Amino acid sequence: MNPLAKVQSVLAKPVMSALFFASGVTYDTFTLTRIDRLQDNLILLLYLVALGFLIVLTGRLGGAALEPATIEPQGSSFATFLLKARPYYPMAMQFLLGGLFSAYAVYYSRSATLTGTGVFLGVLVLLLMANEFLRDRLSNLRLLVALYAVVSFSFFTFFLPVMIGTMGTWIFLLGAALSVGMTLRVVHLIYRRNPDRSQKEAVLVGGPAVVLVGLLVGFYFLNWIPPVPLSMKFGGMYREVQKQDGRFALSFDREWYQVWKRSQSPFPADEPIYCFTAVFAPVDLNATVYHHWFFRPNEGKPFTHADKIPIKIAGGREGGYRAYTFKQRLDPGDWRVDVETEDGRVVGQVSVEVAERDATGATTRTLLY
Repeated sequence: MNPLAKVQSVLAKPVMSALFFASGVTYDTFTLTRIDRLQDNLILLLYLVALGFLIVLTGRLGGAALEPATIEPQGSSFATFLLKARPYYPMAMQFLLGGLFSAYAVYYSRSATLTGTGVFLGVLVLLLMANEFLRDRLSNLRLLVALYAVVSFSFFTFFLPVMIGTMGTWIFLLGAALSVGMTLRVVHLIYRRNPDRSQKEAVLVGGPAVVLVGLLVGFYFLNWIPPVPLSMKFGGMYREVQKQDGRFALSFDREWYQVWKRSQSPFPADEPIYCFTAVFAPVDLNATVYHHWFFRPNEGKPFTHADKIPIKIAGGREGGYRAYTFKQRLDPGDWRVDVETEDGRVVGQVSVEVAERDATGATTRTLLY
């Protein structure tokens, strides 16, 4: 058996599907760092372009996978190569989808909370897991184009704020429009001067993808999409916050055995309380976030608005932009601070129980951040 035949035999094994999936996930896990790292974003953009190219080829050549031995060389050497490689398009697309979805899962998980903003992250994780089983379905053009719309949408949602240096509704809508434009361009290239395809089929293939992007835009207005590229690195409640030599000294009480605690809870009701947070933002991105204070007297009641304090943050610091707000005295009960964007999406949360002073053996500790 010649070397080429051996390679083809290995690639045809069912285990290769899982291997290609795992390789994309593993690569992203070990190489992705900051969401504003240009090299990472250019790699993801290359993945998007390569995936679109393969979808166009799949659409123009037909979805059925031919055996390499049945393909007769014709035309240019590049065209011959594309034809011979056709049986392996699903594997390549699976690798690219695995790489894209795993990268998005990493990025969006840093911004998602257990509130509604985790919905979109859940969708990405489900698609990441489902990708392992999609190989036999990746000749279905409608599915391919729909997946391409999702990965394009997910990319532009964080890429544009990083590149432009600002975030907001119009930036998000611009990203949605670009994802629709890229998706429809892929559909156009499949059906342009293609006698084997009809324009009606083009509408049936591209239409669901456009509707899907519209649904994701609805997710945004329901605050179900994490506020990428922002992410909360740290947060807690403290007795006192002081700046010392470029670092913040955070004072809080804890028992001697509570070595894991880095924030105070419960907190005495008769003392000032400081909410300290560190929010990461990309270089050159300036934004306003809010410490939105909520209160409920007991677990049987819903949280209600108590105060909302704006904080202007500047991007670039690895550990996040550090800031704090404080209240003089809080009523006993459960308190929560949501760190929100201007459009109301939650970057992170800090919770504390406030109770009447109780004599304990707690000692004051200082954490430097």
